[in-house]
Amino acid sequence: MGKRVLVIEDEPNISEALRFILTRNGWMVEVNADGHAALDKLAVDPPDLLILDLMLPDIHGFEILRRLRAGTRTSDLPVLMLTAKGQSADRAQAERLGVTRFMTKPFANADVLAAVHEMAGT
Repeated sequence: MGKRVLVIEDEPNISEALRFILTRNGWMVEVNADGHAALDKLAVDPPDLLILDLMLPDIHGFEILRRLRAGTRTSDLPVLMLTAKGQSADRAQAERLGVTRFMTKPFANADVLAAVHEMAGT
């Protein structure tokens, strides 16, 4: 059985691109565009890795990350944060909150795969 990744992303073209490249590389991929619903799922059944958009319509990615790091079952969950906002202040805030990796959009598929494999230790 492959490793599981949850993608929290509200842009369908990006989430489907991530699903495609990760599935082709042996990952079981679940996509959720609703940050609150994803948090509920993460509390019950955390995946092996999370790809998190920074700007979501219902809850900010920083808030999701803050809650994950405060949770018992998700405090060590590897998180790759993707954002169209690549300012150094955003990167610094993500690092303060405990992000594992930070990547700006648009991204190269090879860069995402390399980050995922590194974070998962595969």
